[in-house]
This record gives sequence, structure tokens and C-alpha cells, in this order.
Amino acid sequence: MGSEVFFTQVNQNEKTESINRKVLALFSAADLGSFINKNDLIGIKMHFGEKGNRTHIPSHCVVPIVEEIKKRQGVAFLTDTCVLYRSQRDNSVNHLLLAHRHGFSMDHLGVPVIIADGLIGNAESKVSIPGKIFKEVAVARAAVEANGLIVLSHVTGHIACGLGGSIKNLGMGFSSRKGKLQQHSVTKPSISSKKCTGCGLCIQWCPEDAISMKAEKAVIDSTLCIGCGECLTVCRFGAVSHGWGRSNDELQKRIAEHALGVTVAQPGRIGYMNFLLSITKDCDCWNEPQKPIISDIGILASKDPVAIDAASLDLIRDKTHRELTEMSYPDVDSWVQIRYGAEIGLGSRVYELIRL
Repeated sequence: MGSEVFFTQVNQNEKTESINRKVLALFSAADLGSFINKNDLIGIKMHFGEKGNRTHIPSHCVVPIVEEIKKRQGVAFLTDTCVLYRSQRDNSVNHLLLAHRHGFSMDHLGVPVIIADGLIGNAESKVSIPGKIFKEVAVARAAVEANGLIVLSHVTGHIACGLGGSIKNLGMGFSSRKGKLQQHSVTKPSISSKKCTGCGLCIQWCPEDAISMKAEKAVIDSTLCIGCGECLTVCRFGAVSHGWGRSNDELQKRIAEHALGVTVAQPGRIGYMNFLLSITKDCDCWNEPQKPIISDIGILASKDPVAIDAASLDLIRDKTHRELTEMSYPDVDSWVQIRYGAEIGLGSRVYELIRL
């Protein structure tokens, strides 16, 4: 029969109270709280939306999940990680301020937000995995230290993956900046002499002493550089750059292996919910308002990240008679991450859809 995926339909412009009741019903039907015990620290993985984005999962959807965790005497917190690109989410201070402005605040939800990979994205744990590309991945430390995770994903199109769902939210979203770099970059970093201020901070943080100062500008010795990304993490002036030419298929496989790292660190202690609401061409990292490309479909819940993403794509196709990528990025095969995830043991692409 495959993995169980629970689904409830949500109508266009459905009221907040009704949506929250459906979130609660799904959480209970899928038994996502089965692993939560007294005093467990349970991270609710979110994307709080980039500045200007309005189609991310609204904060009110978190309320019933927080209440369910508290009923089980668990201790809930909301979480995400720092990003590689320059934005308000590239350090935890500005990220927290942005989350607060989007309604993810202590006052509104009664739980704190903790950025899982620390102040500048380098708080990580190394996790050994049975991968084909990696044998070890760098996962945000709080994702490993928590006693369990609930992963809430806003399903969207994606310029490089075709699909932004549970696998991407888990793999890219829970990687440290080093992990993100391992997924994206095809070259070692370089430093722009025009942007470098000569502050020397990158030299202090380089673990291989691969950076030196020449003519008051930092320079990387590529023969010593191991591509760890520490210089990218600490540079506040945008002087460090990497190559982003990873193929779409290869990127999806690397994301899936990092997702596997999180599941290895949290065996049997992760629940997933996918929100097929306000589905947009691009992910919530875009710092501008987006218009949905599909009318609202519903919400899904499962304990299997591969199955829930497969079900999401199938429901979109059933609704529109088109693949998601046909409406967003036709040259990207979004099923790569699902096929590969099943291949490496992240989950099953075979599922049973249970409608509530």
C-alpha cells in the first residue's frame, strides 16, 4: 500500500478558523504527535517568508500545531536556518526580526523562534549517511539536538528544483551554510578586490590558513582552500562569491541526501505537512509579492517526506491536468528528488492517499 498520506481539501479564500480546524484534524489523523513526550524540545520547521513575500504559510496555521505539542507536554519552538544569498535571512538577528514582522512572534504564537544554525549559519553537526554522493552532511545543530521535528512546507514551483516541498524544506532548509554550499557550489570561493574592505575577518575564520592579505585585500590560495564556506559566512560586504552552476538534477540529489541526514539524526521523530495553498511559480525566498498560479487545493500530512511530495505533485496534476513544472519551469524535472529520495531510503514514492 505504501506510506499513508492524509489530505483535506481547502477552498479558495477559506476562513482562518476553518483552515486551522483542518490542520488540527490532519495532525491528529496522521498521528504526527506520536513521538512527542513530556519536556521534549520539538522544532516546527518553517519558512517565514522573505521580505516582501506574502504567500508563505500564514502564522495562524501554526497555532493548532503548537497547541497539540503543548497538550503532549512537549516544548515547541519555531525554526529555520540562515541562507547563503544576501538577504534579511542571512544572519539570525535580522532573520528573527523578519519572522516577527510576519507574525511568527512570541506575542502571537506563544513560542520562540530559534535559528537552527546559529548567529551566522555555522552552528552545525556532522551526520553520517549511506549516500551515493556524500557519506557525511552538515546539518543545522538545533535540528539534531531537538527531540523531534514537525516540518511545515509551502508547496511551490522552484527555479532549480521544480518543486519546493518537504524534501527541499528538510534538505536545503535544515542544512548549515556549509551544507547549502555543498549542495549548490561547483567551484571554490573567490574574493572580489573591489568589494573587499580588508577587514581580515575571513582570514581569522579560515580553518586552512588559505587566505592572506595582499595590497590590503584578502586573497584565497585555491591550492589550500577546501571550499568549506566559512569566508562566505563571515563576510558582511558581499566580497566572497561561489559558482552556482550545479545542474538541476544534481542539485536535487544533493538536497535529498542532506534531507536523509536530518532523518538519520531524527529516526522516526519527524512529521510533515504540505500546504497546497497560494501555490506560486517561485519559492518564498523571492522578496516580492507573487501571484498564485493554481487555485488552492488543500493540505497534506504524512510521516514520509517522499510520499507527501509525490502526492502533492499528483494532486496538482489532478487539479490542473498539467505538471507543476509546466506552469513554472518546464525544463526542470521535479520528480528527480522524489525518485532519488526513494532510491536512497529517504521514503517511498508509493503512497495511499486518505481523504478526510
